[in-house]
Amino acid sequence: MAYRSRKRRGCAVPFLAFLFLLIAGGLFVYWDNNTIAVHEETIVSPDLPAPFDGLRIVHLSDLHGKEFGADNCLLIQAVAEADPDMIFITGDLIDQAAQYDRLGPLMDGLTAIAPTYYVTGNHEWAVRQVPELKDLLTDHGVRVLSDEYELWTEDGATLAVAGVDDPNGPADQKTGPELREEIDTDFTLLLSHRDSVETYASWGYDVVFCGHGHGGIFRIPIIDRGLLSSDRTLFPEYDGGIYEIGDGDFCCVSRGLGSNTVPFHVFRLFNRPDLPVVTLRCAG
Repeated sequence: MAYRSRKRRGCAVPFLAFLFLLIAGGLFVYWDNNTIAVHEETIVSPDLPAPFDGLRIVHLSDLHGKEFGADNCLLIQAVAEADPDMIFITGDLIDQAAQYDRLGPLMDGLTAIAPTYYVTGNHEWAVRQVPELKDLLTDHGVRVLSDEYELWTEDGATLAVAGVDDPNGPADQKTGPELREEIDTDFTLLLSHRDSVETYASWGYDVVFCGHGHGGIFRIPIIDRGLLSSDRTLFPEYDGGIYEIGDGDFCCVSRGLGSNTVPFHVFRLFNRPDLPVVTLRCAG
């Protein structure tokens, strides 16, 4: 009998260790997918007019209907604490029609903080209710940029905030380079969804903001590299951060806030929801 009792105790130890690791792993994945990583980035450009030196932009991308607290109160709080002058949303707010109801309170919260701009991603077009979505956002104070731009003027200097619809939109829509030809300003910012960093180098915008790639979905610790691109190729080159493109131009690629929920929910690993805060600075 004593022998059997010791045997049972011997089996219990690895089981309890396994149970502990399982619980700890579950808690880590929950934390990894539900706590926002706010990080500061600075872009220095000699072309930025002095009146816009220090301009702060909070960049949201790829929310995919996710909520951080009731009515996204935690996301709104994180944006407010960053004290932005502008808020950019670069697509994939939702990937299911049922998620539309979550957007009103979030947009009200964001527009109360700073002027908020939005461009579509591929998933909004897949849901096939883009006109309704654009109307909803507009009703809540968001400036929807559909292959168009808006001018900011400060002490005689001009800055353009431009935005293009995702390529999943109408086949005859205006392209990014075509839109750029219409803009005559001292400095141009572009909102676009796809992480086509090398393509943007020839478009002529001073800074491009985009997302789409989710930071590689799963990231490899220590080397901090994304594992999968949005088209499921390994080790994407532009998996999040600031990249210099062209002759002194830049691209800010967000790792995104959420994950695809269609056709099934995908979790992130070693890849916390990303909220870049970009400060523009003059050179010198």
